[in-house]
Parts: sequence; C-alpha cells; structure tokens
Amino acid sequence: MKRDIILAGVGGQGILSIATTIGTAALNVGLHLKQAEVHGMSQRGGDVSSNLRIADHEIASDLIPYGKADLIISVEPMESLRYLPFLSPDGWLITNTKPFVNITNYPEMGKLMAEIEKISNHIALDADEIAKKLGSVRSANMVILGAASPFLEMNYSDLQDAIRHIFEQKGVEIVKINLDALQAGRDFTEAHMN
Repeated sequence: MKRDIILAGVGGQGILSIATTIGTAALNVGLHLKQAEVHGMSQRGGDVSSNLRIADHEIASDLIPYGKADLIISVEPMESLRYLPFLSPDGWLITNTKPFVNITNYPEMGKLMAEIEKISNHIALDADEIAKKLGSVRSANMVILGAASPFLEMNYSDLQDAIRHIFEQKGVEIVKINLDALQAGRDFTEAHMN
C-alpha cells in the first residue's frame, strides 16, 4: 500500500485537520507516514499545501515528485489547479467547488470548473453547502475528506476512529458533526463516481 497525497487550500479552511485525521488513522494501523510542512498557516487566507505520504513500508522522502501524486485533496477550487502538475495520470482530484475569493483577479468560476472537468478522475462538490445543511459550515473540510476517503486505500472505520480521537476533547457533539460531515462527503462520492 502506498498513497501520495497533496492537500491544498487556503489558511483557515482546515487543511491541518485533514492531515491530522489521515495521519492519525495511518499511524493507528501501523502504516509509515511522512508529511512535508504545511505552508501558509500563519496567514489566514494565504495558500496552504502539504505533502502527505503513507505506505506499508519505509518512506525515503516527504516530498512528492511532479506527476506522482495519487490524490489531490483541495478545499478550494483555484488551489486544486495549482497542484495539477503533481497529479499522476491515473490520480484523483477531489475538490470543493466553493471559492474562497480573497484576490481581485480571482478567475471566473465557469473557466475554473472547465479546467477541473478536464481531469477525467475528479470529484467536485460544494462541501460548504453540504456542511451548512448538516448545521456546521466549519466541517466542510471533513466533507472533503469524506469525499476523498474511497481513494485513500484505508479502512473508513480507521478515519472515523481518528476523528473520534482527535475531537473527543471538544465534546460528543463536535465528534458527531465531524463524523456526519465525513459520511456526507463519502456518500457524495459513492453517488457520483464515474
């Protein structure tokens, strides 16, 4: 088993929580993990990315070469396009369609989505809207993680256990919200896979 994952978004969207959840799930079942530093965290609204490598054997480097990522998991559509050169030919792009418009020259959404749709293996969903319907806009990142979960080559229950562990100190309701968001994202992918 080997998964090379690029996480992308902007500061404040929960990239670190996605990385922590995947990493915790991987370590809990004895997998090896390497993660490059998450960039841009200090500036809310700045671009954030992380390389996350998981395998059942030793991993030499924490950086993913161009064209070798199995997954790009993005909570912001423009940021997903920034990392497309890293995606392998049979890799999957999982992205939120809700933009975080923090620049004056943000691309037109129609053009942005046209570029995303050129990727044959993609799942694009409005995670913010799904999270809002669940009662917690802040859980959009877990919706995205749920949408990516079928491609992680990990047991879904291990991700659920990781969420329980990570959020247990915040209370039962926060754990439930995040588990519901994870499931909603997974349900979306299962209903929309090509």
